[in-house]
Parts: sequence; structure tokens; C-alpha cells
Amino acid sequence: MLRSSQPLTGPNRKRCREDEKLLGTVLDEGERGFIIDTRSAQAAKQARMTGGGTEPKSSYPQWRRLHRPLERGRPLQESFIKLVEACNDTSINMDRWLSRLESCRWLSHVKAALSTACLAAQCMDREEASVLVHGTEGTDTTLLVTALAQVILDPSCRTLVGFQGLLEREWIEAGHPFHLRCARSAYSHARLKQEAPLFLLFLDCVWQLSRQFPFSLEFSERLLLTLFDNAYASAYGTFLCNNEKERCLCKVKEKTHSLWAWLNQPGEKKKYLNPLYSHNALVIWPSVEPQSIQLWQGLFFRWIRSSQYLDEAWAEIQRLVEGN
Repeated sequence: MLRSSQPLTGPNRKRCREDEKLLGTVLDEGERGFIIDTRSAQAAKQARMTGGGTEPKSSYPQWRRLHRPLERGRPLQESFIKLVEACNDTSINMDRWLSRLESCRWLSHVKAALSTACLAAQCMDREEASVLVHGTEGTDTTLLVTALAQVILDPSCRTLVGFQGLLEREWIEAGHPFHLRCARSAYSHARLKQEAPLFLLFLDCVWQLSRQFPFSLEFSERLLLTLFDNAYASAYGTFLCNNEKERCLCKVKEKTHSLWAWLNQPGEKKKYLNPLYSHNALVIWPSVEPQSIQLWQGLFFRWIRSSQYLDEAWAEIQRLVEGN
């Protein structure tokens, strides 16, 4: 699996021989690969007018391009805001609640992200093909798809340590602009142009996987909630800045503590483990049927409904597992 930003073909259909050679060396003679573009075909075509574009078939004959559009900007942020507003409105009746849940389209974004990740995983697992994923800059929906595909395919990414490594590799080092995307929460009245809850969408998709495969992920929902909190407001430097260059300039690693170092302390680590975990070497294929995608109540209802009884139930499960 590879990831990149869009090719800069521009309106004059410029070629980059180095790119063509690089992708050509990935495939043996007679093999075919798949390029999953997380933009619509129309959006990719329009990007040529501003210098971007997509791979011409004539220059990449062994690669088949698939467009799977995923929202990454203002529409996604507005969807998040509308969902939070609906969840916090305790005065609405059932019909109104269902209507608002549908109109915010958050679950549709979750379904689309999981579907695209499954497509990438299927190309690799069932077609035994190489896959290149890209969107525009390659630092938003691209990372969403590649990270989810790895959780689906690779059991090591479903362990606590492996999942931390996945986040470090696919989100932090790959340059997801956390400072811009997570500048404010859904409760802010400001509407910043660069905001978008891509990382939250990823965490929600991982939660969907944990719900459908409750024994296959070593970490619990509590870890996902902690990651969400730290992406928006943290005492640690892990999610600071927009890329590695900024982190180096700000000397983040020298001046702050790592979230991973704190999580991996024996006393803390225990809190984030799934007591039901059992190593599963198989690929986990999630259902993306509408009936299978559920609202992440542990996150979106956490401020209006106590999780005391659920926490106590998990503590009892952990006690029973350790007793055996």
C-alpha cells in the first residue's frame, strides 16, 4: 500500500517521468495496481485548473483508477457540529431526533470511510494487488483510508502498541495538520475554514470495528475517547503542530512529554486494555450496511449521560478475566 498527494499534471497535462518510473517499479510485468482517489472524478478534473489533477491512463497503463469521494473540509465540520447540537438537545421527540440524525449525515460519512477502506483492503487481500491512495494533499482522507485499511488487514495494528505505532506513522509523521483541523471543538461559534474532524471520523470508524469485532482489538473504547480529547486539548505534545517540520522548529519533543509514554506506564496501560481481547490473525471485514453503522454513544452522549454503570460493568468483566 502506498499513499501520496495528487499528481501535479495541471491544465497542460504535464508528465513526471520519475513518478511514472516509481509506480512502474512497484508492479511486475503483467501485474495491475489500483489507484484509489478519495475525490470525485469531477473534483479531480477540476483540480487540473489549479495545477493538480490525477494520473492519465496513458502514462500509468498498469494502474486502474477508482474514485471514491470522501468529504474532508467544511461539510464534514458542519456535519459534526449538527450532530453534537442534536445530541445535546434533550427536548426533541423521537421523530425529530431521527430526522436530525439523518440530516447531519455523520453516519453516512462513517459508512463512506469504512467502505473505501474495505475497498483498499480487498484490492490487497483478495486481488493481491498493490494500492495507491491519494486525495488532494494526501494528509486527510488519504490517511483515513490507509490507516483504516491497516486496522482491517493487520492484526498487529489492532494491539495497543501497534495502534499507537499506526497513529504515529499514518497521522503524525505523515503530516495530518492537527493544529488546523482540530483548532476548535464543535461547541465553538467560530467557523474556521481549515477545520475538519478527520481524525475523529477515523476514531469513530475504529469504534465501529471494535463494536462489530469485540474480541479482536486489544484496546478499549476508553483509549479512543482519550485520543479524541488529546487531539483537541492536551497536556502532551504528541498532537501539536501540523507536520514534522513545525514540530522540529518548535522543539516539541524536547519541550513536551509524549502521550504514548504516559499511556504505556503499567498503571495507566491497564485502564485502556480490552479484557475480552483474543488475538485474531484473520482479516476483519466490517459490515457497512446502514443497519450495522451505529451512533457512537460513548462519545456523542458522554456529556449528557453518565457512563458510570458501563464503567462498572467493564471493571467487573476485567476482574473476572483476571481471576481466571
